[in-house]
Amino acid sequence: MYADLHAKHERPNRRRHAQELKRIAAELHTTVGNAVTLAVRALRQDRVGAELTTRLREDEVSWLDANLG
Repeated sequence: MYADLHAKHERPNRRRHAQELKRIAAELHTTVGNAVTLAVRALRQDRVGAELTTRLREDEVSWLDANLG
């Protein structure tokens, strides 16, 4: 029963997502594929940005502060 319920709700969501992707692509004057590529790139950049805000580990600080001479 649960699988059947899930299947009934899956199609409208896919249709809605496809329509939203087409709308966003049109706003950006690009293809759906390129809009998805841009979105994935933005998500990756956000993740890297979040990682860069974390405090450095002790070994990282030591490595950065190492005397090169």
